[in-house]
Amino acid sequence: MPICNSCKGKTFIRDDITNNLACSTCGRLQEYDNLVDQYGGINGPTGTFVSVGTTGSGNVYSYKETKIYEARKLIDDVSLRLGFSPSESDDVKRMVATITEGEYGQGNWFNVFVGACSYVGMRRDNKSLPISEVASVIGSDAYELGRMIMRVVNFLDLKKPNFPEFDIVNLFERTLRNSHSFADVEGDKVQRMKKQGIFLIHCAMKWFLTTGRRPLPIVAAVLVLVAELNGISIRIEELAKEIHAVVHTSKLRYRELLQALVKVAQALPWGKDITVKNVVKNAPFVIQYMERKAMSKLSKKKDSEGGVGLDLGDVVRDCLRKDIGDGTDMMSFEDDSETEMEKLKLAHQSRYFEAEDGGCALSVDNVDKLKLSHECLSMMYSKFLDEVGNVKSSGGLKEVRERKKRRGFELHACTEWWNGKSALSRRLLLKEILEKDVGLDVVPPSFVNGCVTVKKRREKINAAKLRIDKIMHPLNAHSGDSIDTCTSEDVHTTKKRKRARGIDWEDLIIETLLLHRVKEEEIEKGWYNVLLELHVFNSGIV
Repeated sequence: MPICNSCKGKTFIRDDITNNLACSTCGRLQEYDNLVDQYGGINGPTGTFVSVGTTGSGNVYSYKETKIYEARKLIDDVSLRLGFSPSESDDVKRMVATITEGEYGQGNWFNVFVGACSYVGMRRDNKSLPISEVASVIGSDAYELGRMIMRVVNFLDLKKPNFPEFDIVNLFERTLRNSHSFADVEGDKVQRMKKQGIFLIHCAMKWFLTTGRRPLPIVAAVLVLVAELNGISIRIEELAKEIHAVVHTSKLRYRELLQALVKVAQALPWGKDITVKNVVKNAPFVIQYMERKAMSKLSKKKDSEGGVGLDLGDVVRDCLRKDIGDGTDMMSFEDDSETEMEKLKLAHQSRYFEAEDGGCALSVDNVDKLKLSHECLSMMYSKFLDEVGNVKSSGGLKEVRERKKRRGFELHACTEWWNGKSALSRRLLLKEILEKDVGLDVVPPSFVNGCVTVKKRREKINAAKLRIDKIMHPLNAHSGDSIDTCTSEDVHTTKKRKRARGIDWEDLIIETLLLHRVKEEEIEKGWYNVLLELHVFNSGIV
């Protein structure tokens, strides 16, 4: 029985005007009124049941329609998080519909599949998209995503030129444009950093620092170096985490890039003093030398080493010639910890190439021919001391040092070193990059490491043959020879301690293969598992 909310009465009457129930005692209208019961059994009127997957009017979606709706919703979400345009998102939808024949899918595998289609779609349009970034968006492992990408590529039968190579230059530009670390940098400086970064990436490609390696770490290394050259403070750890690159690998690529610059700097007169620790301070001079080297035309007469003719005096003079009173002289680039002798040396070398008042101007084809005579050094050194004394007496050097102390070390204060006119500052094909000369020609690091590994493996083979020969022919063994002298210095544990008797698992495997008469040339390749399967376990010996 209904109860009145006002007087708790239980007697009601029907109001003829409003057709609502009212309490017969207090006359209050009831809020729960107008409830009409439906009767009539099976054929009577029914209500509307609203559930998930319906339009609200009783039309229930089928399983396939619900699946398609959720799949398209997932594609839109992934495209939005990756920053795709509407046309790029539509391309991903068409690719998914083509591969699945309009069935789409559900589950974790479908998330990985959408990420793979997103990567392939961007790669097909020659737009670089890192796999690690896609993996972080879909919440998947990079290796699992890579396997799915290979399946998509094989299904669509994508080959060149429909599926171009990964463009690391495009990735650098995209990272520089979208990175939060460079959001507050001025537009002119960003354009200069862009050209400098493209130049360094092309040099890294020529030095094979990108061959067979992931592109993101080298991009992070170049970005950090370019930021330092333009006075932007940024840590490589923060940038690597932002662009989803491995921090340790990014530091390794950064060090390899600095080591390559040190090798290039050896052509400069003061190159022997440049190390990995101070190469960043000398990087403007090194890069300008590389730029001039790349822009120089091939001389008619090449030296025996295949070098090109280059006026080294012009390069060094443009790098080092600064006025003492402008606050951007060579001394302002030096650290306070450097000695005065080093400062005098740099200034001396600058004066040497200026060829003023009977100086010794020099233009060489081979930088190894660059020699400084004692008479010229003595003359220029005396002249420089006189100039420094005049500056000290006039108070100019004190003013420069006061500016330096107030300003601190500002490498970006002098931007005249960068011209940006070299062809390496623009997009080039790999063939054109390899034809350029930037002052250093090296072989791929993987080839060097492979040669070192083969050499060590050859030493292990020789040591194993000595051990086998001593056991099988003890009378022929020399009394003064030691079994482990060839390997005790090369074999170490992870704690940098020598193993007992200098023999490890690799030595035992090599001995086993030699006893089964495996060719030494095959052992040098290092395919131990394959050789064991062929010659040991499947040799027919029970």
